[in-house]
Amino acid sequence: MPIDLRLDAEEVPLLIDLYELTMAASYFALGMNGPASFGLSVRRTPPRRGFLVAAGLERVLEALEQFHFGPAAIEYLDSLKLFSPEFLAFLAAIRFTGDVHALPEGTIFFAGEPILEVHAPLIEAQLLETIVINQIAMASMTASKAARCVIAARGRRLVDFGLRRSHGADAGLIAARSSYLAGFVGSSNVLAGRRYGIPLYGTMAHSYVMAHESEPEAFDHFATMFPQLSTLLADTYDTVRGVENAARIARQLKDRGFKLQAVRLDSGDLADLSVRARRILDQHGLTDVAIFASGNLDELRIAELLRAGAPIDAFGVGTEMAVSADAPTLEAAYKLGEYNGAPRLKTSPGKTSLPGRQQLFRAFNPAGGCYADLIGLADEGTTTVAHEFKPAPHTVTAMLTPQMAAGLPVASRPTLAESRDRLLGALAVLGPRYKDLERPDIYPVRTTAALNALATTARLRAEKRQV
Repeated sequence: MPIDLRLDAEEVPLLIDLYELTMAASYFALGMNGPASFGLSVRRTPPRRGFLVAAGLERVLEALEQFHFGPAAIEYLDSLKLFSPEFLAFLAAIRFTGDVHALPEGTIFFAGEPILEVHAPLIEAQLLETIVINQIAMASMTASKAARCVIAARGRRLVDFGLRRSHGADAGLIAARSSYLAGFVGSSNVLAGRRYGIPLYGTMAHSYVMAHESEPEAFDHFATMFPQLSTLLADTYDTVRGVENAARIARQLKDRGFKLQAVRLDSGDLADLSVRARRILDQHGLTDVAIFASGNLDELRIAELLRAGAPIDAFGVGTEMAVSADAPTLEAAYKLGEYNGAPRLKTSPGKTSLPGRQQLFRAFNPAGGCYADLIGLADEGTTTVAHEFKPAPHTVTAMLTPQMAAGLPVASRPTLAESRDRLLGALAVLGPRYKDLERPDIYPVRTTAALNALATTARLRAEKRQV
């Protein structure tokens, strides 16, 4: 029997809530499969978040390209005794034939804005709800947390250490990919290195030191065998003595033509210990040996350490980033905006949706920084909405771009490195008040006059549907 740490392409459609299938079966029986438009957005920004980062699109598009219910999936659904043979035959033949417009990965976005839109026959679009939310929301949540760590680090290197405490194997892959997208330099996750080309980093565990009869012997063995990975973990016993041992080994390595890369501090008062470690290394002439810190770090702790003057050159960030500990979920919603050419909207208190097919317009100043967004209709253009921005923009960009048409990719997609560059460039010009880690300002997002008018009409129609 194969191990359970797997996900076959034919099983992907079964990553679905049951009600998606029962609704689809009802649509099928009623002959309701006209053109539909569904939009994904995040209702509210989590606390202390001034911005969010779009991620996870690449995985969703890959799933849509191969979307099909294989024989084993159909056999399982048949065993549930819920669905007619005709509907199961329909599912067996279904493929994604629709269009997808989305924010490219690495795009900064804000609450209420469309992240992705699916235009497809109703049943196809409905069946995608769970997988779209599952992949986009988690990847975006993690990328947003990682981007905050990048801001806090102020140019210091960050490495993802989150696999062992992520919420499952797939979550560990998503965290590695999303953190690299956000500006981390690499990951300890070897499978992520293979799949995504992410640079791999690693040091040693305390058990390696403990397995040896002496700490200096452990350091010497490891650094000699892996000079390119020679970051020595100094806090298994007494941290200061551990750094002194690492410094002595570093001098011996230097005499043999090798270089110690760094010493790692993983516990205790990292601010004080890093100062003492720097002093010891410098006294031994090891000014080029870095100090690497880890141990329950997040953006707030990193910022605190650097404010205190801690001479730390790089950080390993694990649990807090991989599970986005202070904001572990995004309130993502995938809602019907149009069916058979007519707008649809939800009017529930606190969960109101926007009708129609949409576009997100972003205003930029002459320096290239964004300062306001408008959510408009898909048939509006940058020229027609420009006058609704105050002050007048230098440029306006339509942010949702075509990703798939008639079930096929519209063009070659950007590499992970290209998406990473996109985000880092956007973060560089985003206003500091939106990047504040504690009390960020709320970025201005409004709807266009045309979308407001459509929403008013659609709301009146929605009220009549309860008569």
